[in-house]
Amino acid sequence: MKSPDYQVLVVGGGHAGVEAAAAAARLGQRVALLTQDAQALGRMSCNPAIGGIGKGQLAREVDALGGLMGQATDQAGIQFRLLNTSKGRAVQSPRAQCDRDLYEKSIVGLIAQQDGIEVVEAEVVGLLIREKEVFGVRLAGDKSLTASEVILTTGTFLDGVLHRGLEQIQGGRMGEPPAQRLGESLRELGLPLGRLKTGTPPRIARDSVDFGKMEKQLGDAEPVAFSFLTEELSQRQLACWLTRTNESTHQVVRDNLSHAPMYSGRIEGKGPRYCPSLEDKVVRFADREGHTVFLEPEGFQSPLLYANGISTSLPVEIQEQFVRTCVGMEEAVLVQPGYAVEYTFVAPRSLRRSLAVRDVSGLWLAGQICGTSGYEEAAAQGLLAGVNAARRVLGLDAWVPARHEAYLGVLVDDLVVSDPNEPYRMFTSRAEHRLLLRHDNADLRLTPHAMDLGLCCANRKSVFEARCERLTRARQFLSQTEACGEPRKEGRKVMLLDLLRRPNACFSQLYENAPALRDLELTRADEVTLEADILYEGYAKRQQNWVDRGHEREAMKLPQGFDFEAVSGLRAEATLVLNEARPETLGAAGRLAGVTPADLALLEIALAR
Repeated sequence: MKSPDYQVLVVGGGHAGVEAAAAAARLGQRVALLTQDAQALGRMSCNPAIGGIGKGQLAREVDALGGLMGQATDQAGIQFRLLNTSKGRAVQSPRAQCDRDLYEKSIVGLIAQQDGIEVVEAEVVGLLIREKEVFGVRLAGDKSLTASEVILTTGTFLDGVLHRGLEQIQGGRMGEPPAQRLGESLRELGLPLGRLKTGTPPRIARDSVDFGKMEKQLGDAEPVAFSFLTEELSQRQLACWLTRTNESTHQVVRDNLSHAPMYSGRIEGKGPRYCPSLEDKVVRFADREGHTVFLEPEGFQSPLLYANGISTSLPVEIQEQFVRTCVGMEEAVLVQPGYAVEYTFVAPRSLRRSLAVRDVSGLWLAGQICGTSGYEEAAAQGLLAGVNAARRVLGLDAWVPARHEAYLGVLVDDLVVSDPNEPYRMFTSRAEHRLLLRHDNADLRLTPHAMDLGLCCANRKSVFEARCERLTRARQFLSQTEACGEPRKEGRKVMLLDLLRRPNACFSQLYENAPALRDLELTRADEVTLEADILYEGYAKRQQNWVDRGHEREAMKLPQGFDFEAVSGLRAEATLVLNEARPETLGAAGRLAGVTPADLALLEIALAR
């Protein structure tokens, strides 16, 4: 049999696609990255920002596993902020506003540096299918490419339709055509498809707003980098600006709801609950007097401001009316009006946690095609799909982190088990083990996996090992060095470690008490990790013990084709849910709505038999 053209084909050059291609190539595979524009890799279709609550943790995990997103963010960042600083360290999340053009150029450069990837400009119009096996793709112009594994990362392009008022335009994003014919192949495979929607706000001419009437929002004085390889963030930071909608704004929207495609019945797809359009805000939160609008620069040299907070699909003239009711935007010029995008996705119940399509050999999905929302969720899935597609070529078992190991583990488990019917967005609240999953320790949790998997370059390995050595020396020093000027407590010496356990304690206090501590040359990132580790050590131990006790049950495999109807005493509701979801483990079965602890106990007994 003729060998395939490539070992892994990745369809789509967005955040999922570039991470999938890079991960598979790092594992030694010949990869083709198929995109309609080779200079648009990693293009930010909506907000030019990376991170946020829960999302920042995902982005740092992608970096810890050798991904591209963190490095590109640090190269292109124009404002860095750590969110939730008034709350516990486990839920603090980094966010960076980026220069849109610089981010794309960074991703293009990083892909070019990775051996084993060929970027191919082409339109994919279908899959090559042999019974229930995918072995390549059909291209426009009656061409084709074959591969051992195919990863689809089509984002919002699959059957994409743009909506603005009653106007409909075929496209995946403004000015770019959709992937229309590819959907036919997915239907031919019998995959469960649905429609979702997302939206984007208008872009405003920077010189048309009055910043003097707005609140200025600066970045952090000590910015937190996204990549563990970044030693210093030295570029200047730009300010963002805040204004608000008001009753006049809301009245314009209310008066024109009949022109909104969501309310006129022209959009059937469900939108993201946690990022509603202005139309949704006005209807759902009718008692609110106003909503914050964040005017965010699109780049160092860009003349555009991204109007975060007023995503809309109303007609252009209506957008101009309501935008100009906001303070400081009375003369605002809309360079690119907002619009909604409706697109096809594959119900994630059809996937394994590895992101392989359950009943189709050689096909993988990652990103918005799986029903997620956001760059970070897409990048994390892309990396995982790329790793596991490559491992399948190599004859190795799939690798998937558990829920207590990574937000990535939470993400894929939530998708496959709960099968969301609206765009899924990551939050810290979704992770029951979030005390163990801080953004600052993502490398300590996942870079050892990256090294074992073959994802880790020599430089990352060296940086990681040096950090581990510094942390080990520091813990020894803190536990063995007596604090100066501290009376004995219950006859025991007070050590520096004891000081760090006190509420609101920090390293600056320890340096005053023990100047020799500076000789360890800890970075601020090291200090943050040690402070959090020691602050949470009691809680973290209890959580880890809980994880360890439940690990055996969590990991217990449910065989393929397991007959749930044969389990004596299992309730009809549980049987129905289990047959639909086909969970891979007992732990996954226990998180299904409709499966009770009693049902789980019966399953465990049946498996033991």
